[in-house]
Amino acid sequence: MKRTEIRLDHGAGGSAARELIEHIFMSRFANPVLSAASDSAVLGAPPERMAFTTDSHVVKPVEFPGGNIGKLAVAGTVNDLAVSGAKPLYLSAGFILEEGLSIELLERVVESMARTAEEAGVAIVTGDTKVVERGSCDGIFITTAGVGALPDSRAGIGAALHVQPGDRLIINGALAEHGAAIVCARNDLETDPVIYSDCAPLCDLIETMFAASPEGIRFMRDATRGGLATVVCELADMREFRIELEEDALPVKEHVRGVCEMFGFDPLYLANEGKVVAVVAKEEAQAVLSAMRSHPLGREAAIFGTVGEPGKSRVTMNTSIGGSRVLQLLTGEQLPRIC
Repeated sequence: MKRTEIRLDHGAGGSAARELIEHIFMSRFANPVLSAASDSAVLGAPPERMAFTTDSHVVKPVEFPGGNIGKLAVAGTVNDLAVSGAKPLYLSAGFILEEGLSIELLERVVESMARTAEEAGVAIVTGDTKVVERGSCDGIFITTAGVGALPDSRAGIGAALHVQPGDRLIINGALAEHGAAIVCARNDLETDPVIYSDCAPLCDLIETMFAASPEGIRFMRDATRGGLATVVCELADMREFRIELEEDALPVKEHVRGVCEMFGFDPLYLANEGKVVAVVAKEEAQAVLSAMRSHPLGREAAIFGTVGEPGKSRVTMNTSIGGSRVLQLLTGEQLPRIC
């Protein structure tokens, strides 16, 4: 690149725009579909059902310990497909770039996207770039969409259609790491050890779970904005179940808990970007838990709750001090610009 920062003519469709697209994007996302340089990607459709999702990313700051907006964009979209039971295949990526954005920063973001897509086994096959005037955007915003193949046997996973009383709730690791990492980055707060975002594509872990129990997984959701508590409350509302959680079983690292206490956040409601909440048949729960713990993204997996009988939806948590706490949907905005 001849220039060191984004200029308005990078979005004008001329030689500068062509240089940006070829040097930054095409070189890193290279695959046969994208290289065709068509106005739309021409894809081969799998014989199964298709899952489709879209997401926008406005995280602040753009870079944080454990990731950046590019890694977050790919992982978040891949995870939305995977927790629906789909096998992610293709992504699109749309970029809103602010005049003055560092080309070096943009390269780091795009390289991170390429690495995360390769890790997840997906191809970024189409996209778009727009440039806005200085002050009209906070550096860079990214919108992604994803397509995946959904086997018939997994239909309904994302809608909780198969959840039954007695099912167990499992999470693949410690809570609130992404939210705490963002808080520290915004406030120049150093912790020992450093808090890293848990941002990661979960598709390989989820395939490991399905391999361990093809029929035992009833429901999955990634615990992003609103955290674990919001996922569980939404699950209870979907089928009007009573759900009981065990606080002692929920993994929260001490330095993360300390940051939450400092800023008045509840780790149950703080965002995660690499955590899946799964509801698994009681008789299959230990097999799924063991499979999760064998995977690098599931070593701290834990069973933390049980689905009760249908009735008026209600989520309660047995606390560490022997009491009981009612959990409700998050009200207000606990931490904006988290993803």
